[in-house]
Amino acid sequence: MPKCYSVMLKLILFIKILTLLLLPLKLYYNVMRTKFIVVFLLLSVFCYSQNSQLAYSYFRKGEYKKAASIYEQLHKKNKVRRDYFKKLLSCYQLTENFDKATSLLKQQTQAFPKQPHLNIEVGYNYQLQNQIEKATPYYEKALLAVEDNPNNGYLIGTAFKDNHLLDYALKAYLKAMELKPDLNFNVYVASIYGEKAEIEKMFNAYLDMIEKNEKYFSTVQRYAGRFITDDSQDSNNILFRKLLLKRVQKTPKDSWNILLSWLYMQQKDYAKALLQEKALHKRRLEDLNRIVDLGVLAFNNEDYETSKSTFSYILENTTDPNARVDAELYLLESGIATAVNEKELNEVGARFDQLLNTYGNNNATIDLQIAYADFLTFKKNQPQEAIDILKKALKITSSQFQNGAVKIKLADVLVYTNKFNQALINYTQVQTKLKNSRLAQTARFKVAQTSYFKGDYKWALSQLKVLKGSTSQLIANDALELHLLISDNLAGDSIPKALKAYAKADLLAFQNRNIEAIDSLTSILNNYKGHPIEDEALFKQAQLYEKTKKYDFAENNYQKIIALQSDGILVDNACFKLAQLYDTKLNDLEKAKEMYQKIIFEFPSSIFLVDARKRFRKLRGDIIN
Repeated sequence: MPKCYSVMLKLILFIKILTLLLLPLKLYYNVMRTKFIVVFLLLSVFCYSQNSQLAYSYFRKGEYKKAASIYEQLHKKNKVRRDYFKKLLSCYQLTENFDKATSLLKQQTQAFPKQPHLNIEVGYNYQLQNQIEKATPYYEKALLAVEDNPNNGYLIGTAFKDNHLLDYALKAYLKAMELKPDLNFNVYVASIYGEKAEIEKMFNAYLDMIEKNEKYFSTVQRYAGRFITDDSQDSNNILFRKLLLKRVQKTPKDSWNILLSWLYMQQKDYAKALLQEKALHKRRLEDLNRIVDLGVLAFNNEDYETSKSTFSYILENTTDPNARVDAELYLLESGIATAVNEKELNEVGARFDQLLNTYGNNNATIDLQIAYADFLTFKKNQPQEAIDILKKALKITSSQFQNGAVKIKLADVLVYTNKFNQALINYTQVQTKLKNSRLAQTARFKVAQTSYFKGDYKWALSQLKVLKGSTSQLIANDALELHLLISDNLAGDSIPKALKAYAKADLLAFQNRNIEAIDSLTSILNNYKGHPIEDEALFKQAQLYEKTKKYDFAENNYQKIIALQSDGILVDNACFKLAQLYDTKLNDLEKAKEMYQKIIFEFPSSIFLVDARKRFRKLRGDIIN
C-alpha cells in the first residue's frame, strides 16, 4: 500500500475518533438549546396569560383604563382573538372614549372585512352615542349575512345577544333555523325569551329542542327547571303542564310523558308521576329503573302510599329475585312507617318471616335481615332475637361493606340493650376496616354518640371534631349539633349532672322509649331552669311530642324556646319547626306565615332562610320563578 494511502487512512480514522469524542458535546449543546427555547416559550406563554388575567381582573373591578392599557398590548399581538378585541372595545365604550372605539372598529373591519358580526359592533357603538339612525343599517346588514349563509346565525345571534340587542338576536337565530331546519338554536332562543320574561315562548322553545333531537332532554330539564317550583299551583308549573299536555295530544312522544313525570316529581305529586311512568313502561316494556327511582323518591319524601303502589307494581312486573327483594323491603319499611297499632306491626313481622322463608337467609337478603333486626329491636322490643339474626348474618356476608353494615346494626341493638362497650368494639372495627368510606364515617359518629350516652364526653368530642368535615352533609350536621350540645353544657361544669341527665333522656329517645324520654326531659326542665341545657331539653321534648302526635304540647315548647333566649342557637330551629307545625299539622297558615317571616327578618344567616322565604312567599300568594 502506498505511503500516501496509509497517511490518508490514518487521517480519516483520526477524524472519525474526533467526531465521536465531540458528538456528546454537540448533543449536549442541542439539548440545552432546545430546553432554553422551551423554557423561553413557556415563560412567554405564562407572562402572556398573566397579563390576560390581570387585564380581566381590572375589567371586573371596573378599572377600565388600566384594563384597556393591557388589552391594547394583547390585541396588538393577537388581532385574531375576538375576546381581546371585544374587551378592549368595551373598555373604550365604558369610559365613553368613542373616538378610540371608532378607530379600533375601523382597524378591525379593515383587517377582517369578511367578518359580518363586526357590523353589529359598529352599529352598537353608534347606538351608545344615541345615534340609532346610524346604528340600524349596520344591524340590518348583519341580518342579511344570515340570509346569505344560515350558518352565520350563531355568530350573528351571539354578537347581538352580547350587546343586549335581544330582539335582533332572536331574528338572527330564528331566521337561520327557518332557512336551514337542521340548525338548532332553540336553547339560545329560549334563554332570550327567559330574559324578556316571555315564559310561554321560552318553554315552547325548549320543547322545540326536544322535538328536533331528544338528546337535549337533560338540557331542557336543567334550564326549564329554573322556572319550575314545588308548587303545583304556581303559574309557571301550570303553563308548562298545559304545553306538555297539548304536545301529548298533538304528537304523542315518550319525551312528553317523561317530562310530565319529571314535573310531577318536582311538585312532589308522586302519584301522578307514577301514572306517567306506568304508561311509559307499558308502551316500551323496558327496565323498571325509572319506576324504582320514583318509588325510592316517594319513600324518602314520606309519601308511603305512593311508595307502596310503586313497589307493588314492580313486583307485578319483574321476575328478577334481587329486584323483588328490594321492592319487598321498601313495602315493609313503608308498612312500618304507616302502622298505627300492634296488629299492623304484627302483620309486618309475619311478612318478614314469610319473605326470609321464601328467599332464605343468605348474602342476597342481608339488607332484609338488617331491616328485620331493626324492626324487632326498635318496634317490637325483641333485641335478643335481633342479635341472633345479625350474628348469623355476619357469617354469610360476601364483602367487607356488607359485613360493616351488619356490624353497625348489631352495635345499634347493643346500645339499645345498654351494652355500650360491646357496641363500641363493633363500631370501631367498621371504622378501622373501611377507612374513609361512608360506613366508616357513620361508625365514627356512632362511636361518639355511644360515648356520649355512657358519659365519656371528651372522647365523644374528639370523634365529633373529625366528623364536622365529613363528606356526608347529614353526618357533618349531626356531628356539629352533638358537638355543640356537649361542649356548651360541659364548659365550666366540673360535674355535668344536667348533661348526664339529658344524655339519659336522649338514650331513651334513641331506644324508641318516647314516653319515658318525655318524662325524663320534664324532670330536667323542672330541676335545671336557667341552665344551658334548658333550651335543648325543650327542643328535644317538642320533637318527641310531634313524634307522638301531641302537637299542642310541641307548639308550647317551641314558643318557650323563642321566649327564653332571642339570640339562642336553637331559636331559628324552633321558629322553623313551629312554622312547619302550623303549616302542616295545626292548619293555622297565618301563624305559619308569621313564623316564616320571623326567620327571614330576624335570622338572615339561618340555614332555614331559603326554605322559609320560599314557603312564606307561597303562603302569601306570590308567583315564584
